[in-house]
Amino acid sequence: MFALLKKEINSFLNSLIAYIVISVFLLVNGLFLWVFKTDFNIINYGYAGIDGLFMLAPFVFLFLIPAICMKSFAEEKKTGTIETLLTKPLSDIKIIIAKFLAGVFLVFFSLLPTLVYFLSVKYLSLPPGIDTGATWGSYFGLLFLGAAFVSAGLFCSSLTDNQIIAFITSVLLCGFSYIGFDLIYEMFGKSELFVKSLGINAHYTSMSRGVIDTRDIIYYLSYITLFIVLTKISLEKRKWDK
Repeated sequence: MFALLKKEINSFLNSLIAYIVISVFLLVNGLFLWVFKTDFNIINYGYAGIDGLFMLAPFVFLFLIPAICMKSFAEEKKTGTIETLLTKPLSDIKIIIAKFLAGVFLVFFSLLPTLVYFLSVKYLSLPPGIDTGATWGSYFGLLFLGAAFVSAGLFCSSLTDNQIIAFITSVLLCGFSYIGFDLIYEMFGKSELFVKSLGINAHYTSMSRGVIDTRDIIYYLSYITLFIVLTKISLEKRKWDK
């Protein structure tokens, strides 16, 4: 599995995809945080914080992560290499996990340069400075959110051999997972808190406060496990069709 994981990571790093994704992520966030005069602008924000990054990043990930994952299985199905991959001495679940971890690695790699924003605000701001606890909580939340999107993206990619369809369905699924339950919650007059808790945003917001609640961790792990299992079932469907 580690050989496949290394292959997947090298495949990302040896192609333009990884660098385009990271560049777009940093460019979009950088422009809104430092250049454009919006509510997200750090300089105009009024106090030391990079909250704008954590509000913007999920929506940027909403499109970039499906773009990363759309080829994971769809391209292999289209080119016929999926059969070769699945006949290797690896279980389906190990193949899925290897691709999942490779996607999470790219998410982590794209977040690393944003630490420059955090360090800039921390050392240039006046006391009391940036809320370090909330910032690290937000980073953990963003990493978990990215991992959740990766798992959903892999599932969508396993359903088709068309990368465009995989991308669109992944954007819709991730979008609904992130804000769909909040919209349903609003429609019910804010009376069904359980409905809101089913969405990623509720747990992401909770972690952004700087408190790592086990309920939020369990939610993310359950979400990721669900879509890894669904991806496995989707891949096993090839056996039923024969």
